[in-house]
Amino acid sequence: WLELDVFAIEDELVVIHDETLERTTSGSGFVMEKSLAYLRSLDAGGGEKIPLLREVIALLGKDAGVNIELKGPATAVPVAALITAAIDRSEVAPGQFLVSAFDHEALMTFRSLQPRIRIAPLVRGVPRDYARFAAEMGAAAVHAALPAATERFIADAHRRGLKFHVFTVNTRAELEKFIGRGVDGIFTDYPDILSRLYP
Repeated sequence: WLELDVFAIEDELVVIHDETLERTTSGSGFVMEKSLAYLRSLDAGGGEKIPLLREVIALLGKDAGVNIELKGPATAVPVAALITAAIDRSEVAPGQFLVSAFDHEALMTFRSLQPRIRIAPLVRGVPRDYARFAAEMGAAAVHAALPAATERFIADAHRRGLKFHVFTVNTRAELEKFIGRGVDGIFTDYPDILSRLYP
């Protein structure tokens, strides 16, 4: 699976992780303060442009899944529309998508527009009611930061029929720790390294 973040800029969904441009592109400033033309003019590494979500989906085919994080404001509606159109054209299947967000209200907006697609709320800390909130949202999974992925939180999610995914696992020690806790999946910046440990 691929995991990516999107911002709505003009009439397009731009795939970029950071809210600012300096770390990953040749540009500077805040993504949301730039025009689409400016963003597309930048070098995002190796001469590549910042991709659009529709370009990524067109490359997927039917063999890969994509977890789309609603990163910028007002992304739920255009993401739902884009996914729906791609499914209607039989380019992809609903099961290839998972949509996540720290903004749980945006996630519920997305779900109301496209109920066939699984959702997963993102959390940085352990909620007081553990995974209850995610079950009440009708989520398929919980995505939690490393410090929040406690044994009790994971077990509660599983009792409620939810998958539990943890971010961002970049070392062998972390990988073994969270596999030992029974997580269902991890996010990593180094899939090439970790996949060799657990092919």
